[in-house]
Amino acid sequence: MERTGGGGGGRGDEMMMTSGATGRIVPVFRSVLSRRALLRVAVALHSLFLWLLLLARGLRLRRAGSETSASALEAGAGGGSWNARRRRRLQAAEEEDVRRRRALAEEVPMEEVDRGTRWATFLVTGARRNALFCRLWAPAADEMRGILVIIHGLNEHSGRYLHFAEQLTACGFGVYAMDWIGHGGSDGLHGYVPSLDYVIEDIEVLLDKIMMENPGVPCFLLGHSTGGAVVLKASLYPHIREKLEGIVLTSPALRVKPAHPIVGAVAPIFSLVAPKFQFKGANKRGIPVSRDPAALLAKYSDPLVYTGPIRVRTGHEILRMSSYLLHSLKKVTVPFMVLHGTADRVTDPLASRELYGAAASMHKELRLYDGFLHDLLFEPERDEVGAEIIGWMDGMLRLRRQTG
Repeated sequence: MERTGGGGGGRGDEMMMTSGATGRIVPVFRSVLSRRALLRVAVALHSLFLWLLLLARGLRLRRAGSETSASALEAGAGGGSWNARRRRRLQAAEEEDVRRRRALAEEVPMEEVDRGTRWATFLVTGARRNALFCRLWAPAADEMRGILVIIHGLNEHSGRYLHFAEQLTACGFGVYAMDWIGHGGSDGLHGYVPSLDYVIEDIEVLLDKIMMENPGVPCFLLGHSTGGAVVLKASLYPHIREKLEGIVLTSPALRVKPAHPIVGAVAPIFSLVAPKFQFKGANKRGIPVSRDPAALLAKYSDPLVYTGPIRVRTGHEILRMSSYLLHSLKKVTVPFMVLHGTADRVTDPLASRELYGAAASMHKELRLYDGFLHDLLFEPERDEVGAEIIGWMDGMLRLRRQTG
């Protein structure tokens, strides 16, 4: 394990864009054309899609008047337009799926062994009036030394972090965890994220609730993979930064590239035209994320883990946030600890090193684990990784007492 930091660097081969840890966007076109020719094709497709989009909007506006009167007549007869009926069916199916997932989320065990840990599940109303499924673990003693809020990675859910939560509560830390929009027991189409900025807004809502219920208790944020990218961007906002003692990033998705340049070129257009469309070529099982066979089996047999092909808007959001963060590393001032496995094939460990070298934070640490894969808290050495995180938070709390 390496505990240093030092400058960034590039990687000769580009990282494949993944759906966090469960799927991969495969190349749409093979490299049979030159890069310049491909870029020309991308520009042409971009222009074509813009023209089609404008044409479609014009046709919709032209039909709007006649459809309004027709819909009124059909509604009076108990009918409704075909599009309206289709939207209602899709909405009903989505709501039924949310109810199913929420019931499953409630059934996820909240304790491995009975150690007196207090726990609860609850719903929080998010920034867009959406219901967010959340979990709480608290130490047996009433007083908490600090609180860690866990933001899971893309396609997974908060209930997977039970073991780490019990490790934290045994050391006097309270733990909150939130399912993103479209994940776990929260509202939204499964595996679909309209905007990663929505997740940041929901995190702020949860932080406000936590601080109101636990005044004066120092609070940390932990984000895994794409959740790490979300947490890092959240810390760039001063009104969120001031609420945090520090952040922890495990395998953060800081440098994510499409499988082929043309995918990145057309992604913004497809994101607008067909945001929920799924890349059928995505690999269901994806790249190995743990060296523990039991952990892999548990993950991919979990009905709350999304294993379908990545949705267009979700993929575009990952690319957009990755690009933003790579241009904002020097703006990072929050105390942070970043942990990454050197054998991670889902997110780039060199990007974590680059973050460490570029960030303006006075207090920052880097841990590189030789040969470890993506899901650090589900590797065979998960307790060692958890102890490193707890040790860093202990150090930040000591610094708080010395300077406070």
